[in-house]
Amino acid sequence: MHSRRALLYMPGDNWKMITKSVAIGVDSICMDMEDGTAITKKVEARATIARALRELDFGKSEKLARINSVGSGWEKDDIDAVLPYHPDGIVIPKVESFEHVEWANRIIEAAELKHGWPVNSIRVLIGVETAKGIMNLKEIAAHPRLDGIIFGGEDFAASIGATRTKEATELLYARQAVVVACAANDLQAIDIVTIDYKDIEALRIESEFGARLGYSGKQIIHPAQVEPVQTAFTPNDEAIAHAKRIVETFEASQKEGKGAYSLDGKMIDMPLLKSAQKVLERASAAGK
Repeated sequence: MHSRRALLYMPGDNWKMITKSVAIGVDSICMDMEDGTAITKKVEARATIARALRELDFGKSEKLARINSVGSGWEKDDIDAVLPYHPDGIVIPKVESFEHVEWANRIIEAAELKHGWPVNSIRVLIGVETAKGIMNLKEIAAHPRLDGIIFGGEDFAASIGATRTKEATELLYARQAVVVACAANDLQAIDIVTIDYKDIEALRIESEFGARLGYSGKQIIHPAQVEPVQTAFTPNDEAIAHAKRIVETFEASQKEGKGAYSLDGKMIDMPLLKSAQKVLERASAAGK
């Protein structure tokens, strides 16, 4: 599973922007045939993304392709255009049912078998961004092909008739529902876009809040957003050192036959150990 602290969208029809994106060291590059591409440019986007997968060296960046939603009429041509070039993953937007994921799974598995690739070597990430998608999360998140869920805040607010605010209080229930579904199924949860990409301070605040909620990464739409997001979703040295101390002292206390014990004036027990282990897992995924 890739570390997906920052997931950068690139318009699928823009070769120049895609070639620039591979040089900036972002965790995931999502070349987009959906909202980032005009209706008149869908065919061009398919060809451009196929060319990028064929010709470009993405380095350590994960290469993803976002198709149009199941039922849009474009989705089959989208997935067929990019699969032969083995992206690391397919992103399906506006997923509302288990069957939406299963539709893609059948096509991807057939391609893996045809080309002799390992089954499950092409992962699926989904966008959950409607009221129906949130209500059906329990079933959707259990699909074995899934690697992560991306929460679409703008579309979700529109789907329930909410007014989007800077504080994003209107999204909190759904944001937490996505994190819970991901945690229960060992998936990565990718948080909302900060639309005002020039407001770096707002981005930092929103990113840190998302990390505290339990998200493992965030969607971004501009290269200037990469560093602040990667920093927010990477445990700092202090947090890593503290987590290591908890793990080490917990093991020692278990050997002595103790349950809960005190460390720096705080009671340490099993939930805090699990939290510390999660911090170390994130640090490791980020190469720290």
